[in-house]
This record gives sequence, C-alpha cells and structure tokens, in this order.
Amino acid sequence: MAKGRKRRYSRSASSDVKSEMDRYKRGTARSGRGGEGGKVKSRKQAIAIGLSKARKKGKKVPRKKSA
Repeated sequence: MAKGRKRRYSRSASSDVKSEMDRYKRGTARSGRGGEGGKVKSRKQAIAIGLSKARKKGKKVPRKKSA
C-alpha cells in the first residue's frame, strides 16, 4: 500500500468477508436472519453478508450507501 494511505476496511473485516466467501464456495452460506432467506447464489451477495457481519461486530467498514 502507498505510504500515507489509510485502509478503508480493517484487516479483520476482510477476514470476515473471506470466511463468508469460503462458506459460499462450500455451498453452506445462507441469507437472512438465522439463515431462513435461502441459499446465497452470488459472490456479491456473499461479500455483502461478510461486510454486514463485520459492521455488526464494530469493525472498520464504511457505511452502506443509501439507495
């Protein structure tokens, strides 16, 4: 990384995303509260779930863009 640049996402947040991607690749990632929303079918959705989990844990993750 270039000198003097701040990280946008913490390292621990990226590990949360990685673990969610691993679950997605194994086919065990589920969406919704308690996994009741069905199977995760896209990489983007898996990344979003990982970032959301990191955000809930209080890790350094930018706020969601409001639509």
